[in-house]
Amino acid sequence: MKIALLTDSHAGVRNDSLAFHDYMKRFYDDVFFRYLDEHNVSTVIHCGDIIDRRKYININTAYRLRKDLIEPACDRNIKWHQIIGNHDTYHKNTNEVSSFKELFGYYHKFSELNIYDKATEVMFGDTKILLIPWICDDNQEHSFNLIRNTDAQIAFGHLELEGFEMFKGSIISHGLDSRLFGRFDIVCSGHYHHRSHRGNIYYLGSPAEYTWSDYNDPRGFHIFDTETRTLEFIENPH
Repeated sequence: MKIALLTDSHAGVRNDSLAFHDYMKRFYDDVFFRYLDEHNVSTVIHCGDIIDRRKYININTAYRLRKDLIEPACDRNIKWHQIIGNHDTYHKNTNEVSSFKELFGYYHKFSELNIYDKATEVMFGDTKILLIPWICDDNQEHSFNLIRNTDAQIAFGHLELEGFEMFKGSIISHGLDSRLFGRFDIVCSGHYHHRSHRGNIYYLGSPAEYTWSDYNDPRGFHIFDTETRTLEFIENPH
């Protein structure tokens, strides 16, 4: 089974810039959905931060998110799995109130929609994967218990780990110790916008360039094959 992994798409980035809406639409039309169509990929896991602002959303940004990403996914009968990231939550101590759930959680056009605000084991074909949203006060104990005790060998999440690069050359000096995830064969995460890899941990990176810090830093999305457990990078040429 092949799964498309998308993360940190940040709808409304750069103060809801119309140019950036058009930029993201080029990526969705020319790269993301074209690949899914050509390779018959029908499952997407978004690893968090689908929306840029935590407290509110611009009306045109909500419209463009629906028209440019959500409705094209629904038209293709995509099974959508949304991991909640830190930018998707209204409160800092709980993931209960999230923008994506309020905008699309009650949207009946999806063939299948699952939204994860706490760590959850999910079967994809014959493969069990632990999905881990942003870890906060409200879900921390539950998250750590599952991380330590799950028999899943693969984890996807929106994790803040110490020692990785948020942007190229900017190393984060705080966050969780990556050794907490040493029992997994593969860990894929959103949150940091620079694509990087160390040991069993893969930061997937954002799909596009948002600031000058991103310039000349390859962006795109990934395809994960549950049978071969391989991760393929599909670069955004724009």
